[in-house]
Amino acid sequence: MATMANDTLVPLITPRVNSEEDDELHSPIVRPSNTDIQQIHGVKDLVREFSAESKKLWYLATPAIFTSVCQYSIGAVTQVFAGHVGTVQLAAVSVENSIIAGFAFGVMLGMGSALETLCGQAFGAKQLEMLGIYMQRSWIILITTSLLLVFPYIFAAPLLRFIGQTADISKWAGTFAVWMIPQLFAYALNFPIQKFLQAQSKIMAMAAIAAVALVGHTFFCWLLMLKLGWGLVGAAVVLNGSWWFLVMAKLIYIFSGTCGQAWSGFSIEAFQNLWNFVKLSFASAIMLCLEIWYFMALILVAGYLKNAEVAVDAISICMIILGWTVMVAIGFNAAISVRVSNELGAGHPRSAKFSVIVASMTSLLCGIFLSVILLVCRSWYPPFFSKDEQVQQLVYELTPILALTMVVSTLQPTLSGVAIGAGWQAYVAYVNIACYYLFGIPVGLVLGFLLDIGVRGIWYGMLVGVTVQTGVLIMMVFRTNWNKEASLAGDRIKQWGGDSEAKENGENLIN
Repeated sequence: MATMANDTLVPLITPRVNSEEDDELHSPIVRPSNTDIQQIHGVKDLVREFSAESKKLWYLATPAIFTSVCQYSIGAVTQVFAGHVGTVQLAAVSVENSIIAGFAFGVMLGMGSALETLCGQAFGAKQLEMLGIYMQRSWIILITTSLLLVFPYIFAAPLLRFIGQTADISKWAGTFAVWMIPQLFAYALNFPIQKFLQAQSKIMAMAAIAAVALVGHTFFCWLLMLKLGWGLVGAAVVLNGSWWFLVMAKLIYIFSGTCGQAWSGFSIEAFQNLWNFVKLSFASAIMLCLEIWYFMALILVAGYLKNAEVAVDAISICMIILGWTVMVAIGFNAAISVRVSNELGAGHPRSAKFSVIVASMTSLLCGIFLSVILLVCRSWYPPFFSKDEQVQQLVYELTPILALTMVVSTLQPTLSGVAIGAGWQAYVAYVNIACYYLFGIPVGLVLGFLLDIGVRGIWYGMLVGVTVQTGVLIMMVFRTNWNKEASLAGDRIKQWGGDSEAKENGENLIN
């Protein structure tokens, strides 16, 4: 990563020099899409460029947010219906989704996120034929990884019991985990497909598929879990079916020829250079897993508190709300990852830098807006998730800290998207270990158990860790040499293959 060096770029924003030459140079002419952003002089130029970048950002972010919310809601809807089946059933589904499936989700999403760097930069450098090969390499690696991750699913009950979950929760969650093994292999195919399509900005198709999946999932959850009384069996059937529908629908879209040169069929090249691909995938997995598991640990630790079922249920409901907010942020994560990787791959460091500024400001404002809405609805939403009055009261009490967490949690994924787009995964992994696990969790344990603040204390510690990590990412982005990042993107493109013309383009540095 090219940080800690003084940025050699001319500042993005400088005072306007009043001259005829300046007026001609900075007239409101639309910048060609194949050129880097020019120096900004004054408010008029800033507004023009900010507006242009915002359009690009929202073009990617809107369907990406919708897709993320729909995919996340598939699991959240299942938990909502489980809450109406019973308290133990809700806790079981929440623990399985958060700990067992959450572990696998983090690994699969993280390893699949290597494609955001490689596909995004290759697309920016016009190496379209490499995108399909990258996706196939990722499939090989993720399917192999899934075979290893089957064991935590099979032995989920004793594992949960070993880490301190109650006997009833462990039993129900363990049974549900075995039924959810098909979802694991859907993860392995889905995330590389998702990153492959995102790199090409083909997000509207994913949004439409996700919408159909969510509507169908909601109906069949109601039918099987409540109307027909299948309970957790119905939840497993519908949840597995919905994720495999997502995979098959996207594959049909790709195989139908809509991706042009990006998909030319299966290739033996997918088995070449696998080790280097594994290393980048592993770094991506560690980076994202450390973030996902950090919040997952909140539910795990809640299982050690008094009245564990109520604590776990309340935390799970808050996590559902926070998860929807994070899905909005993940939309910005995907959008800024595409913008940064595309611009760096095309050799446009100034555009990459400006897109980071716009995305960060936009996501932060969205977080503030959503947190205000949550506070206004503080007394309305808990009964929607649970009929238990103790659970409702605890959720009500946790809402203010939840709202504060939402603000930080909208900016943080955007900055993580910058890291993915630039290929900084390994560096951010170290930051996550220090901020989350050496600082945030110990503070939460001290507040929650030693000072006897309970769930709130644990959450305060978690929030402190996220805030510190976000601050570190801001400093990393601020000190980045974007010229050097564009150069590294060109080197990365040459390393991963492609035609000679693209390699030559990748070597061109911005003066």
